Amino acid sequence: MAAIQMSRLHAAHSCTVASQCNLSTEKARSRVAKAPCSLSSSGSLSRGAWGGDLGQMKVEGRKRMWSPVAVYGDSASARSEDVEDDGGSSMEWLSPTSENPMEEWLRKGDEREGDAWREECGVVAIFGDPEASRLCYLSLHALQHRGQEGAGIVTANEHTLHAVTGMGLVSEVFDESKLKKLPGTSAIGHVRYATAGASVLKNVQPFVAGYRFGSLALAHNGNLVNYSSLRARLEENGSIFNTSSDTEVILHLIAISKKRPFVARLVDACEQLEGAYSLVFLSEDKVVAVRDPHGFRPLVMGRKSNGAYVFASETCALDLIEAEYVREVQPGEMVVIDKNEGYSSSCLMPRVERKACIFEHIYFAQPNSIVFGRSVYDSRYEYGRILAETAPVECDVVIAIPDSGVVAALGYAAQANVPFQQGLIRSHYVGRTFIEPSQKIRDFGVKLKLAPVAHVLKGKRVVVIDDSIVRGTTSIKIVRLLKEAGAKEVHMRIASPPITGSCYYGVDTPSKEELISYRLNVEETRKVLGADSLAFLPLERLRGMLEDEAPKFCDACFSGAYAVPPRDLTKFKDEKLKPVLVVNEGFEGKIEATAEETQAAEEEASAAGQAPPVVAA
Repeated sequence: MAAIQMSRLHAAHSCTVASQCNLSTEKARSRVAKAPCSLSSSGSLSRGAWGGDLGQMKVEGRKRMWSPVAVYGDSASARSEDVEDDGGSSMEWLSPTSENPMEEWLRKGDEREGDAWREECGVVAIFGDPEASRLCYLSLHALQHRGQEGAGIVTANEHTLHAVTGMGLVSEVFDESKLKKLPGTSAIGHVRYATAGASVLKNVQPFVAGYRFGSLALAHNGNLVNYSSLRARLEENGSIFNTSSDTEVILHLIAISKKRPFVARLVDACEQLEGAYSLVFLSEDKVVAVRDPHGFRPLVMGRKSNGAYVFASETCALDLIEAEYVREVQPGEMVVIDKNEGYSSSCLMPRVERKACIFEHIYFAQPNSIVFGRSVYDSRYEYGRILAETAPVECDVVIAIPDSGVVAALGYAAQANVPFQQGLIRSHYVGRTFIEPSQKIRDFGVKLKLAPVAHVLKGKRVVVIDDSIVRGTTSIKIVRLLKEAGAKEVHMRIASPPITGSCYYGVDTPSKEELISYRLNVEETRKVLGADSLAFLPLERLRGMLEDEAPKFCDACFSGAYAVPPRDLTKFKDEKLKPVLVVNEGFEGKIEATAEETQAAEEEASAAGQAPPVVAA
C-alpha cells in the first residue's frame, strides 16, 4: 500500500487515496496465544505489563496488583460513582394526566440518570512545548463540558511516561503538586464521561501500557461497536483485561500486531475497529492523532506561536491556550509528529462517506467552537429561527433551558420578534450529590439547578426552548415549575428532531424503549409533559439547512439510518466495583525485553536508518 505522505503542515486538507490505501491489505490472522498486555506477579513491570509501578489495591480485604492506568492519586479520588437523585418521590413528578403511558419508563429514568444525553469525552495532545502538562490542563478545562467523571494527563520526558489520573472534575484531579509530577514537552489528556465501562478510577484515561517495544499512552473519544467481539477474541488468545473500557482493546491490538514499525502496528489495529474513534497517542518520541474513516467525533489541529502542535476535540481548547486553528484531522487520517522526523500525514484506509455527529451542533459542543468546519453558535441560532417559522405561536416572552437552549432561543425570539428573557436561572454550584431536606420537596433536584424568575413569567404566554427531549423526566418538571411560577401558558419548542434511536458512536444514551419520542407521538408527548403546545425541529428542515453537506452528517438518532450497524450493543455501564486504595506512584522506566525482541528492535531501527533504541532496563 502506498500511504500518502505530506511534508507540509497545510497539505492534508483532504485525504485523497488510490483504490488501495492501507499500510497493509492483510487481514488480522491468528494472534499469539500469550498475553502481551498483562500484569506481572512481581513488584516491577515485566515484558508486556500494563503501565504502573504495580502498587497495590485493596479489594474486599485482599491484595491485588493495581490496574492499567498509572496514577499519581490519593485514595480519596478512587471513589465509586456518585448517583444523582432528583429528590422527589417516585410518583409525584409524573404527568398531570390521570393515565400516563410512559409512567413505567419515566420512573425508571428518574430513578437512574435524569433526562439528558451525556457528553462523550474530550481529548487533547500537545507536542513541543516546555509547559506541555499545563497547556494540557488548561485545554481540559475548556473541554470540561464533554466529561465530568474523570480526568487524566500523561507526559513524555526523555524515556519515561508520567501519568496522573483521577475521578472528578479537572480542578479536583489536578493541583500544582500533581502538575510538577508531569515533566516533558509532550502530553496527552482526557476528560471522561462513561459511554462504555463503569465510572471507576481504573477506567479513567489516558491509558498507559508497556509492551515489547516500549511504552505507549492512549486517549479515546468515541465508542467501538465491535468491542465485545474484539475483546472475546483477544481473551481467547490469552489477553488479560483490567478495565471495562472499549479503549483497552486498541492497546492490545497494537501490542499483538506483527507489523513494523509502530505506525504500521497502529494501522493494523485501526483496521480491525468498527465505530467511532478520535484517538491521540503518546510515546517517548512522538504524538499521533487518528480519526475513524467516518469522522463521527471531532478532532482539530492547531499550532502555537512557538511552533508547538496541539490536537483537541474542539477549537475552544485552542482558543484558551492561544493556539491558532489550522484544520480538522480528516476522517481516516493519521497525523504523526515525531521528534526526529517532524510532521507527516497518512490516510489509514479507503475513503468512505463522512458521517459527522449532528448532535455536536445541537448539544455537545460549546457555542464558541468550530466543529466539522461549522460554527456551533450559527447552527443553534438557525435552529431557533427555523422553529419560529415552522411552529409559530402567540406568546409574550421567549425563554431558554440554560445553557444549551440559549442560542436557539435567541434565534427564535429574533425571528418571532418577541423579547428573549431569562425566565430560568441556572445554578452553577450544584454538584452531582446533595443533601435533601427530611421533608419531601416536589421536583427538588430541578429546583436546585433551575430557579424560575416569577417577574418574567407571571401571567405570560411563555415559549421555552430546549435542545432535546430524551426520556422526558426533566421536561415534565420544568413545565410544572414554570406554571407554578405563574406562567399563563407554556409552549415547548425543541431545537432538534424527536430522538427515536440510541447512539452507538460515543454518546451515552438510554435504550430506545426509554426514549419518549420512540414510544409516543408529538401530541401524546405533549400531554405527558403537561405543555400547552409542543413542536420539534423538522428533520427535513435540519437537513435542508445543511444543504449539500447533509449526507455527511450522522442523524441516526432521529432517522435510524446507522452508518455502521450497531451489532454489538454491549455497554458495561452497570458494572459494580469496590472502591480501591491507590498507593502506587505512577509508571516510570522501560520494559525488560528478551534477546529476540532486542534483536528485532535493532533490525527495525537499522532498516529505518536510526540508531538502535534502548529497550532493556
